[in-house]
Amino acid sequence: MSANLHAPLIIDIAGPALSADDRRRLTDPHVGGVIHFARNWQGGGQGGGQGRAAMGELNAQIKALRPDVLIAVDHEGGRVQRFRDDGFTHLPAMRALGQAWMLDPMHAVQRAEACGFVLASELRAVGVDFSFAPVLDLDHGGSSVIGDRSLHRDARVVALLAQSLAHGMLRAGMGCCGKHFPGHGYVQADSHVAIPIDRRSLRAILADDARPFEWLAGSLSAVMPAHVIYARVDARPAGFSRRWLQDILRTRLGFEGAIFSDDLGMEAARFIDGQRLDYTEAALAALDAGCDLALLCNKSLNGGAELDTLLEGMVRAEHEGRWRPDRRSEARRRALLPCRPALAWEALADSPAYRRAREWVEK
Repeated sequence: MSANLHAPLIIDIAGPALSADDRRRLTDPHVGGVIHFARNWQGGGQGGGQGRAAMGELNAQIKALRPDVLIAVDHEGGRVQRFRDDGFTHLPAMRALGQAWMLDPMHAVQRAEACGFVLASELRAVGVDFSFAPVLDLDHGGSSVIGDRSLHRDARVVALLAQSLAHGMLRAGMGCCGKHFPGHGYVQADSHVAIPIDRRSLRAILADDARPFEWLAGSLSAVMPAHVIYARVDARPAGFSRRWLQDILRTRLGFEGAIFSDDLGMEAARFIDGQRLDYTEAALAALDAGCDLALLCNKSLNGGAELDTLLEGMVRAEHEGRWRPDRRSEARRRALLPCRPALAWEALADSPAYRRAREWVEK
């Protein structure tokens, strides 16, 4: 297969430096991206620059292997922030922006944009291309996994603040990813370890939780669906549902950007139509449903045998005709790559726009 045809897999690497196995996997033509975690960051201490320098070198090595690979991270702020020291700004949990809205809406909008600009500028300065943010889930108050990651209960507030945050990211040259379509905030179960089921009607979901995705459909670079079963709409979780991804997200809401699966290693990603799938079958199901890219996270540890099995499974599936590369999906993946150079950290620190944004973040 040509590497230019469709590289649908996003995988992880084991540590802060590339191993021979990492290098081999990253040059596989089915791999289109890498997702970093806190274990890939070497803490730099008080302003020493070692964490930043090591991350920049790691990402430079990845790009030397594959200039087109998408380097991504889950970096939202609050408890989901992978890089926290060596000069990285401590970003607030998104709920803090919603609380600020209740006191002064214009202040909250400006702070949200500043958060997005700082988030993206700092990541790009160390060679990261893309972050899976913002969260568009509504704060219904009972979700064990969303919680303070949500901006607000009101879909209108979520959409406005998320749009501001995404605009800040765009100013720094980074796309954005709205998650988790059509909304994970209503269910209490954590899809990392359980299979959440939302029994509301399609009309109820579209009128409330899915509204931010509808309103921002033309602004989002990417969307990540939830590993949640919306039982009155489809028996499959949204990330494996053609009805949710193609009939509703693409056709009804008009979304044209990239669709990522959520992590296929999560418990809710392994059970589809009552059957437990292996990682290859889960990836194929996500791609067949309408995902452009499939993530499998935290499987490079202890040798990475499960990642190798997935890569081998994709080769077999293509050979057997069970999966066909999609040029449109590849174009959507490549559209997520930054189109202009990033500022180096020192230049960023001297930038008046960055200094002003940091002041707003810390207000």
